[in-house]
Amino acid sequence: MTDCVFCGIVAGEIPSVKVAETASTYAFMDINPANDGHLLVIPKQHSTDLLDIGADDLTATTLEAQRIARAMVDNAGADGVNLLNCCKAPAWQTVFHFHLHVIPRYADRSVDRLSLPWQPGVAGDRTVMTEYAETLATALR
Repeated sequence: MTDCVFCGIVAGEIPSVKVAETASTYAFMDINPANDGHLLVIPKQHSTDLLDIGADDLTATTLEAQRIARAMVDNAGADGVNLLNCCKAPAWQTVFHFHLHVIPRYADRSVDRLSLPWQPGVAGDRTVMTEYAETLATALR
């Protein structure tokens, strides 16, 4: 895809700070990190988003993200990891090439800049949950 920045990175036309590369994936540092160490893992083959990516590329990308997350915790000082995918613009996707954010998390809040965008522990409307679950269960049959 000629106008995709991530395809340009894979092709070596756009510079990146590479972390790891496999036959089907490429991992590089995010230029707008949420925390120090934040990186992206992408399939080399272009897919627009989570709804577009093939099963093999999704599996390879997810397994590489897991491998990198382990290294963050075991070797790079992270206390935890967030794995994030944004699918479509309303869900914060800004580059339309499937990617997983691998974000190291730190117990020391003075170096960890992230906070939750919702409030855990605040119960949802049970009727709305039930209706949504029924709609999805029907669609998945």
